[in-house]
Amino acid sequence: MKLRPRRSILYMPGANARALEKARTLPADGLILDMEDAVSPDSKELARRQIVESVTQGGYGSREIIVRVNGLNTAWGHDDVKAVAKIGADAILFPKVESPDEVLAAEEALAKAGAPADLPIWIMAETPRGILRIDAIAGASPRLTAIVMGTSDLAKEMRVRHTPDRIGFMAALSMCVMAARAHGQDIVDGVYLDLNDDAGFRAACEQGRDLGFDGKTLIHPKQLAAANEVFAPAEKDVENAGTIIEAWEQARREGKGVAVVNGKLVENLHVEEARRTLAVAEAIKAMAG
Repeated sequence: MKLRPRRSILYMPGANARALEKARTLPADGLILDMEDAVSPDSKELARRQIVESVTQGGYGSREIIVRVNGLNTAWGHDDVKAVAKIGADAILFPKVESPDEVLAAEEALAKAGAPADLPIWIMAETPRGILRIDAIAGASPRLTAIVMGTSDLAKEMRVRHTPDRIGFMAALSMCVMAARAHGQDIVDGVYLDLNDDAGFRAACEQGRDLGFDGKTLIHPKQLAAANEVFAPAEKDVENAGTIIEAWEQARREGKGVAVVNGKLVENLHVEEARRTLAVAEAIKAMAG
């Protein structure tokens, strides 16, 4: 099982050349080089140019490079896609997707721009209409491999307050996790806006992990360490996974269909999850090495 860790996905504004350079040294699993929300209208072309130059130059190591373009219904969207289709990004992220047709339009735009046929598409889930259609959206194309929650835009559209328990987001968050899992995709949680609230940020990461997210999108490098820690398998979980697999294999050698570990029944589904835990741990170790 080969997995790509997505514990920490850091937004970097494309108009900030210094940020693009600094990103090469940060311990993020992935980087969203942004042409959209983090860039003012008068800086859109600058952001596009600098992102193209930075990705073409390389030097980002094992970090996953995702480029967020402007929507195809904006003045910049199609030119963004043309500019980044063949620069070697790991994925192209499309904002405010609200229907399966928009996924297909993104796929068509990439094809017309000469993008590799296997270049992954990511989408933002950040509007009520998009959330209500998320299952159909997630299943629109095999090239769609990840969903990113846009909770700031969603809060505005839903008139939901940012509360510590995120009660107003629970339905949307769970719907998107279920859609991602139903279609074999990864999904990362939305950003945490208060940079001075370390405890609140960690709690939000833990909540996202427990809801089933693979990681969290971040707005500042100071958030990287906590996200990387929370969304990684704990040492005890790795040890327990190894014990489960060993007990299961022993049971199979003895002709048994189940095993017992620490007084708990172990079935095939537990073994699959244990193997995934070990695969994630190995993938994180490989990135660090």
